[in-house]
Amino acid sequence: MLIGYARVSTARQEQSLDTQRDALVAVGCDPNRIYSDTISGTKWQRPGLDQALDFARPDDTLVVTRLDRLGRSLVETVTTIADLAERGINVRVLEPALDTGRPADKVIINVMAALAEWERDLLVQRTREGVAHARAHGRVGGRRPKLTSEQVEKVVKLIDSGDSVTSVANAFGVSRSTISRAVRRHREEAGT
Repeated sequence: MLIGYARVSTARQEQSLDTQRDALVAVGCDPNRIYSDTISGTKWQRPGLDQALDFARPDDTLVVTRLDRLGRSLVETVTTIADLAERGINVRVLEPALDTGRPADKVIINVMAALAEWERDLLVQRTREGVAHARAHGRVGGRRPKLTSEQVEKVVKLIDSGDSVTSVANAFGVSRSTISRAVRRHREEAGT
């Protein structure tokens, strides 16, 4: 059985969703077995795709108009295709024309999977190198402190002189918890 899946990012693209459905019906998908989502490809939850994948059985074929309809990234797309292959379900893409039921197209998918994994490994390696380089130059990741060390000194003096945490927080334009953390950290570092 041919099961169709269509996706658009926004409701304004409803015409595109109709165009995808028409293309899926034209290649033989049962109109009652075309699942769809109107949701960004970057979202994890795609109920229409989940329904299509839940319905699919061995020897079925999931049909999409374009490869990017199937996953948020090449890695996710290739992983989805591999997971379906393990379940005995083929994937057919109309543009570019790919069908995992054909041996030559399986090779293409495997090459894409290898490239996607290599790309991910390179990204992880570059990230690690960037973090190491930043640390070597005294930079630490994360958010910048809301208070400078000079401001923390003033905050501690104000708190020690009897000002309330609330009034000091208001004076510096930060939250009470920021003041409390700054004072606590300062005292821990000073050993008092």
